[in-house]
Amino acid sequence: MIKKFLLTMCLLAALAVGGFLYVKQSVTDFIAQPLKIEQPHLVTVERGNNLNTIISKFVDDQWINPTQFSTLVRRFHPNLTQIKVGTFEVLPGMTFEQALNTIINGKEYQLAITFIEGSTFKEWREQFKQAEYLEHETDGLTEAEIARQLGIEHDKLEGLFLAETYHYSVGDSDLDILKRAHRKLDVILEQSWASRQDKLPLKNSYEALILASIIEKETSVPSERERVAAVFVNRLNKRMRLQTDPTVIYGMGDRYDGNIRKKDLREATPYNTYVIDGLPPTPIAMPGKASILAAMNPENSNYLYFVASGTGGHVFSKNLRDHNRAVQQYLRQLRSKK
Repeated sequence: MIKKFLLTMCLLAALAVGGFLYVKQSVTDFIAQPLKIEQPHLVTVERGNNLNTIISKFVDDQWINPTQFSTLVRRFHPNLTQIKVGTFEVLPGMTFEQALNTIINGKEYQLAITFIEGSTFKEWREQFKQAEYLEHETDGLTEAEIARQLGIEHDKLEGLFLAETYHYSVGDSDLDILKRAHRKLDVILEQSWASRQDKLPLKNSYEALILASIIEKETSVPSERERVAAVFVNRLNKRMRLQTDPTVIYGMGDRYDGNIRKKDLREATPYNTYVIDGLPPTPIAMPGKASILAAMNPENSNYLYFVASGTGGHVFSKNLRDHNRAVQQYLRQLRSKK
């Protein structure tokens, strides 16, 4: 009788151990299965979600096969319960366990938006519309309304943001990026203004920003920026009009079709520096740091004119006669290429 009892107990114990090992192995196989995805996917974990929530999502999306033992994952693998809030990227080839570890240990998925130096605020707004996973809080707002949201005193926002690449997370907004871009611009602008040359014909850092935006649009050659700045500073000191085409183009707005005609140069817009004296009322683009520094610290030279060289840079002149010669040379080069 005792032997029969002991045999029964041994059998039950064996069944229990076997059942335990079977369940444990089933759970191990469950988290070891590869994800059934063929391209990267984003997984957003919201506040209040837990391991069971994530398992249900992966099963519902048919990224993994279900198991009746899914609720036991936390018992056998407690290290997989520390789910973080955020958005994470899972990749083809990952196992479910690797995907969970990405959510637990990985960095939140970052997107990026790049603004080119010399771009305009209008172009920025178009880029925002195309940006993935970005909340559009500025849609339908005027520039003045956006300025108030940002605490900016100017109604027109041109030039008031630093053009560079900004990383953001899912759920961030265009307003968040604008705040960061404005703060970065402010830091560079004020630092540059504090270390500017003496006796510049600029009343404040905002006027320096206007000049920097013109420099940005006039040349993309790094070695020319200080010399271009010198031309405009020299002209301002001599009370000569700046006569720079990018300001004319900006003043034309959507009417600009790629050509500037004589009537455009004579048109009285607030930005036409062939007509107005001094600087235009606002920047005409988003300048980069190098152009801001050039505006504050122009080259020490007597140049008053420049024209495209036809080879990627510009020819600088100290008097109108030499400038006219350079213009004629440039026109000959253009005709020779036709």
